[in-house]
Amino acid sequence: MMASEETTVVLDREKPTGPEAAGPATAAKLRQWLRRHRRLLLPLVVTVLLAQMAVAMVSTALRQTPTIDEPVYVGTAAVSLHEHRLRYNPEHPPLGKLIVAVGVAVADPRVDLAFSGDQGQVGRHLLYESGNDPWRLMLWARLPVITLTLLFGLVVFGFARDLVGARGAVAALALYAFSPDVIAQGSLATLDLPVTGFLVTSVWLVWRARRRPRLWLPLSGVALGAALATKMSALPAVPVLMALAAGSVWVWHGRRRDVPPAGPTTPPARRGARSWLGAGRRGALLGACAGAAVLALTAVAVVWATYLAVDPRLRWTPEQHIPAAHGLHGLLVRLMPFPDAYRDGMRIQFAFEKAPWKGFLFGRLYSGPLWYYLPAALLVKTPLGMLALWAAGALALVTVRRLRPAAPYLLAPTAVLLAAAMLGSRDFGTRYALFMPVFLAVAAGCALTVRLRWTPVATWALVLFVAASSMHTYPYYLPYSNEAFGGPAKTHLRLHDSNVDWGQDLGALADRLRERYGGKRVWLVYKGSGVPSYYGIHAADPRKRPADEVRGLLVVSDSAVAKATGRLAALIHSSREIDEVGHSITIYRR
Repeated sequence: MMASEETTVVLDREKPTGPEAAGPATAAKLRQWLRRHRRLLLPLVVTVLLAQMAVAMVSTALRQTPTIDEPVYVGTAAVSLHEHRLRYNPEHPPLGKLIVAVGVAVADPRVDLAFSGDQGQVGRHLLYESGNDPWRLMLWARLPVITLTLLFGLVVFGFARDLVGARGAVAALALYAFSPDVIAQGSLATLDLPVTGFLVTSVWLVWRARRRPRLWLPLSGVALGAALATKMSALPAVPVLMALAAGSVWVWHGRRRDVPPAGPTTPPARRGARSWLGAGRRGALLGACAGAAVLALTAVAVVWATYLAVDPRLRWTPEQHIPAAHGLHGLLVRLMPFPDAYRDGMRIQFAFEKAPWKGFLFGRLYSGPLWYYLPAALLVKTPLGMLALWAAGALALVTVRRLRPAAPYLLAPTAVLLAAAMLGSRDFGTRYALFMPVFLAVAAGCALTVRLRWTPVATWALVLFVAASSMHTYPYYLPYSNEAFGGPAKTHLRLHDSNVDWGQDLGALADRLRERYGGKRVWLVYKGSGVPSYYGIHAADPRKRPADEVRGLLVVSDSAVAKATGRLAALIHSSREIDEVGHSITIYRR
């Protein structure tokens, strides 16, 4: 009996029951469940990430009044729908405005075709003076861009999945979906997000052309043409993409060098590929040149098709002065194989580059561009975890052997576009470098390929850090800055314009004045395209009255505060700050 009891005790210790055994069993069941439902889990994660992004963008779009640029695009879209003519905003090609026009058409606003103001006045007249509801019209105008932003998230996911598989693709999509800059620009009826999305789509399809060039190169040309037909800032990417297209065809040829020459028994599809791209080693160079040419010609055709979609007769009657372009700029304009309206838009853009714009960086007001402005602004406005993953992903691309072929596809367009943006004269915001969080999100997904024990834990921890930082700033995505620089409440101390204050909080200001400061005299310096009186703000300009008459509330957009000189600076310095709205407008008491 004694021996039997001892044996029983030993057996109980070797096979624990109860809570001790539940842990391993539960973990095993969880692993089995994940393996069994793996195909459903990945679409679910993608859906959740894009759904939270959609909620963030739509709710932000609902609360923001028109930014400075939006009325121009919305007004141009409405006029194009009714007149089918190219009249306004030639400095930007029509495709982005046609995208906005989809929402404008659904909203069906009243359009005063007899109005003869300039492109900025046309937008304000449409929104505030034609009997339309600007809140409703702006929401519908923004929804097509929001939809495109979500679709481009699938492009980021697909690109990263092609490179590193499902886990890296989820990490890339998470960085895209939680990027404050992407959410901020994706919720507006502007052009920066569409042009960026079309470019990353073109690069992804060129990468895929390494295996099926006949299919993917023309489609890549369509995406590149869409980018060129949206914004001229895509032009520096054209030679890079042509070189990548040639490289993709060259690689495709290298994989087929051992295939026998085409003959009667060769399948028709393979014979067609050989006849178009050339065969064997001798045809590799010719095929590479043909691939680059197909990409470029398709892109040019898309640009022409976009202009023809607005006006099949290509009537071009500019409503503004078109400056002349001389020297290298003039030669470049003349060589461009695009419609006259596109080339006139290029002349306007070159004239903008010569203008003496004022910038603001880390408390310093200056004239002319600073070459390091965009890197500095990105350092402020990019989540810290995202910066770390960008660096890790770029390092993985150049050090992990199987990823090295992808490095030129992700890093070369990013570097060229960043260099071109840094050489520009308009230090207005990180929206000019919006391609960084999009292209580098794909690169960041490659960080998971580094074979170190702590790599997965560190990567997912940084992704969660980015998500937390993004959700914490909600709904103030435009003035976002990371924790190292004090968050969105401190951004106006270091940056200005679309980094902080793009006129988006006029409606919120009206609510604040009504709730807290009813009956107070208001003096307003507002930087934006909204009409204060429409929102119930009845204010005077303090710069037009003697200083001793300015008593009550002094309300100033933070971009105006950053650039304040003379009389306005004196008024601000002699006032006491008492409140702020949306981290973009400051309220003082005098």
